[in-house]
Amino acid sequence: MKYVKARIARLLIDFFADDNRRIEHAFAVLFQAEMILEKENVTCDHEIVVAAALLHDVGIKISEAKLGYNNGKTQEEFGPPVATELLAAIEFPAAKIEKVKEIIGNHHSPSRYDYPELEILKRADRIVNRNDE
Repeated sequence: MKYVKARIARLLIDFFADDNRRIEHAFAVLFQAEMILEKENVTCDHEIVVAAALLHDVGIKISEAKLGYNNGKTQEEFGPPVATELLAAIEFPAAKIEKVKEIIGNHHSPSRYDYPELEILKRADRIVNRNDE
């Protein structure tokens, strides 16, 4: 898929609109994920890493709108359907959408999937969250 990072970045920005904190966080997580990929030469699907890193917190917006709050559990619940809809809109491959959905739905829980992309996302998110404290 051509320009996948730019296309997903546009989805992220359009989705979060003026929520610059969430947008900045997603880009920071993507940066850290790509640093991990570069330093460790991990074998995985780079497009899945990009999609998961940029969209991992989309459930926050829905959770806050429906419940008035968000946490890891609600992010994992509300995020996958949103990510599916967003990625389908740019014709991201269905098999990759499924994996991104599983990653987003598991990024705050003990790993239910043995995906290197999931581990990279978790590590990158922890680094960014630790730096934001």
